[in-house]
Amino acid sequence: MFGLLTVVVLMLVICVLNLKAVTNEPDFLIGISQPNLNEPRQMMMNNEIRKEAEKHKNVRLIFTDAAENSEKQIHDVQKLMNYGIDLLIISLNDSEKLTPIVTEVYKNIPVIVLGRGVTGYDYSLFIGSDNLSIGKKSGKLASDLLAGTSSEIVEIKGSIHSKSVEETSHGFQDYLSRTPSIKIAQVIDGEWRRDLAEDELKRILPSNPGVRLVFAHSDAMALGAHRAIEALGLPNVPIIGIDGLDTENGGFDLVKQGVLSGTVTSPTGGRESIQYAMDIMNREKVIPKKIILRSHLITRKNVDQVEAANEQNDKQPPTTGLDVSTKKIKLGVAIVGSESSWRAANTESIKNAAGQDVGIDLMMQNAEGSQDKQIEIIRRFIQQKVDVIAFTPIVETGWEQVLTEAKAAGIPVILTDRKVKVEDDSLWTTFIGSDFVEEGRRAARWLVEHKASDSGVTNVLELQGTAGSAPAIERKQGFEEVLSQSSGFRVLDSEIGDFTYESGQALMSKAISLGKIPQVVFAHNDDMALGAIKAIEKAGLKPGKEIVVLSVDATKLAFQAMQAGKLNMSVECNPLLGPQIIKAVKDLAAGKEIPVNIITAEGIFSQDTAKRDISTRKY
Repeated sequence: MFGLLTVVVLMLVICVLNLKAVTNEPDFLIGISQPNLNEPRQMMMNNEIRKEAEKHKNVRLIFTDAAENSEKQIHDVQKLMNYGIDLLIISLNDSEKLTPIVTEVYKNIPVIVLGRGVTGYDYSLFIGSDNLSIGKKSGKLASDLLAGTSSEIVEIKGSIHSKSVEETSHGFQDYLSRTPSIKIAQVIDGEWRRDLAEDELKRILPSNPGVRLVFAHSDAMALGAHRAIEALGLPNVPIIGIDGLDTENGGFDLVKQGVLSGTVTSPTGGRESIQYAMDIMNREKVIPKKIILRSHLITRKNVDQVEAANEQNDKQPPTTGLDVSTKKIKLGVAIVGSESSWRAANTESIKNAAGQDVGIDLMMQNAEGSQDKQIEIIRRFIQQKVDVIAFTPIVETGWEQVLTEAKAAGIPVILTDRKVKVEDDSLWTTFIGSDFVEEGRRAARWLVEHKASDSGVTNVLELQGTAGSAPAIERKQGFEEVLSQSSGFRVLDSEIGDFTYESGQALMSKAISLGKIPQVVFAHNDDMALGAIKAIEKAGLKPGKEIVVLSVDATKLAFQAMQAGKLNMSVECNPLLGPQIIKAVKDLAAGKEIPVNIITAEGIFSQDTAKRDISTRKY
């Protein structure tokens, strides 16, 4: 009887296996949770997801529609989890309300978040657009269209309380602030609806005769604006939208028709979400934490050119002009210098990644902390006709000329670790590195959480990095942004260093000698924090106890200081960018449009976790 039962079970297993082979049962089940399917953007996102997933025979998709209801979207996600999905792709209806369920899902399976971000870092990958840049591109177009004349603008927002909308609006207003004669007269909450935007404009335009332009945060609302203006019989009122979808009555089509004066593309991320989902589920090593997709301005002047390029790309893969069929890719890297252990690890990571790839010919030169020397190195690379240039800008400004020369030579430029501040963002191809603002925020959040019980005001001494550098500017911004929301903290002083041990020690010694002894020190990197610790000890004080010390980088030296109880916490700033850089170089060579920002995955480490995690540190 037992033998017969065994045979039956074996036959059933064989039948199941044969059935799987016949039906080609998918290896991966991906759940897609959408906030609604009313917006053309969400429908386009789903279409892109489907189209990209069709390239993989081992993938099956399940879609849900929350109908603009956050409670329903939470239920949808729970339902998808019950179906046994292997990965979740989610576009949030409300970031605040959906963050807890995303955090819960992330404990069990990978999560890719599209569009609106969640609070914190509890997800596998975020894919979005650079909303600030989109706003600035829209502001420049508005300024060009109005040609400096005294004018009023109506801005139609998608949702007054949306963070992405705030960022877009900030970028728009920031650019317009250069032209005082242009004012935003009215702001409308269009709720992403064409009909509401139309009705609201019909209501307010008759009493605002000075309005000369309308800026809408979506092409659908921009179409509603056109219909309102047409119904009121108002002549020559340009309309700018956002999305640039290549669909019927999408932004691309509306610009071609002359309905819109321009639109700025805001990629949905649908295609990229499946590409990265496959990488994640196949356990690829090089997975960023965030990618920000590049946006393009489409106007009546370039719409035909863009359309022709799109048609050509549909027929055959795009090319970048890099001839890599018969030779190695020449990569020129201009490193900043050797100011810290972090920088040494960063440089070694690039060397190792390039050395492990037989298709890369690495040319690396050291600028030794000099911007002038770094510019000379870049010009030398241009003369040597390298295929790609990668460099870490010492400071944000002063790069326009040399980057213009690289663009004229047809050489794409990759920024690593730090960004530049230039008017034309097409002068560089992508940034690979950390979110410095978020690093500052994370340090401040940890401080608020761990010092919240203390009574009175906590005085903080901030030790900045190199003056004018992106990490110094942005870490300060993020740190003070969070602390400003708490009345229990005051930045006593913010001193400028240069990311070195010596500057940290000197600045801390100076503060102590002047009687400015803080309860907390926040150093912009580990080297300055370690220098500050030395100065604190020399003054007879106890770092980590009498004075809390926070830093950024999370190097092995910082872990040792945490183990010794002298450093309280370090926010990780991952220097191991080499694999990401080499992947971007190869993608460029393959003719791919790579993201404008590629942000690395990073964590937070404290005295409680240092002993456990120090063995895994590679730098």
